[in-house]
Amino acid sequence: QVQLVESGGGLVQPGGSLTLSCKASELVVDYYSVAWFRQHQDPDQGRYWIACISRRDGRTYYTDSVKGRFTISRRNYDTVYLQMNDLKPDDTAIYYCATDTLYESDCPVPDYYMNVWGRGTLVNVSA
Repeated sequence: QVQLVESGGGLVQPGGSLTLSCKASELVVDYYSVAWFRQHQDPDQGRYWIACISRRDGRTYYTDSVKGRFTISRRNYDTVYLQMNDLKPDDTAIYYCATDTLYESDCPVPDYYMNVWGRGTLVNVSA
């Protein structure tokens, strides 16, 4: 069964760093575009993508709010990482990794195309 499991979330002070991991089972992450999404705890805000790594050439894509601070990468054919630096209180959210194994879409991929999701990991940026 294809699964994605996120880890690495936690409490961090503003300006600090965290690295999130997305471990895949029964899936080679290099064959699919994998994205990180986040959802702020305000229920009125939706879940939106922040970083994506392309299945075609490994090219990376970022939304403007994290560009220059976050880095997405993959390793060992089964794990995708999100290195997060200079964290801000607005980065507080639940972070999800996801991929599209049905249509094999390329980055950036809207959330409604993603058919495999992890359960998320909470990042709390607070003094």
